[in-house]
Amino acid sequence: MQAFQINDTPAEIVKTFPQASDIFKKEQINFCCEGDMPLKEVLVDKEVDVENLLQSINQAYNSWKEAGNVVTDWNQVSSTALVEHILEHHHDYLHKELEPLSQFVTKIYRVHGKSHTHLKELHILYHTFMSDIESHLFEEETTLFPLILQYEETKDSETAILIQELSDKMQNEHQLIGDLLKEMYAVTNGFVLPEGSCNSYRMTYARLAELEANTFEHIHLENNILFKR
Repeated sequence: MQAFQINDTPAEIVKTFPQASDIFKKEQINFCCEGDMPLKEVLVDKEVDVENLLQSINQAYNSWKEAGNVVTDWNQVSSTALVEHILEHHHDYLHKELEPLSQFVTKIYRVHGKSHTHLKELHILYHTFMSDIESHLFEEETTLFPLILQYEETKDSETAILIQELSDKMQNEHQLIGDLLKEMYAVTNGFVLPEGSCNSYRMTYARLAELEANTFEHIHLENNILFKR
């Protein structure tokens, strides 16, 4: 059964089938910051076969459903529950991961930087990302999310205006954060390890790939669901 069509947007597809994000990332298709255009428009300038892409997504989706997985309809989840989910699965992850991963990125740069010159750029990109996202998380946790929770109770129009202004600012920051992740992906050749890489190198790249996946899902939930309310 053909579940997804060429007029569906990447954001809509990932909302229904989260694992589609893996397929989109492999093909370098943005599903979070620029995920609200139909696939037929998204793929205009990409060397991706639309039919093969849709077939891969639909086959994976059918297998996923047959395995007993259930779609979470985020449109039916309250803003309070969605904020709690984002805090638990994305903000907490970043608070725990950013500093330890910083140490790994720094370590492989110090040990291998002379022979692997791309590690200098990776070091700069990662720590720019770290600085940007830490301030971003702080503003969401201390200002935006409390306003969203307040609005869910009061439906106050002035609060709604403040939320809109802040969410627009957050989406602009998401774009910059997403661009940094793309640059880290590019400079590491898609997190493909150089030949003979040590365990620290392997651990760093694996954790960077996990960071990218978690953060893109994080941005998707905010841009395409929470902020659209």
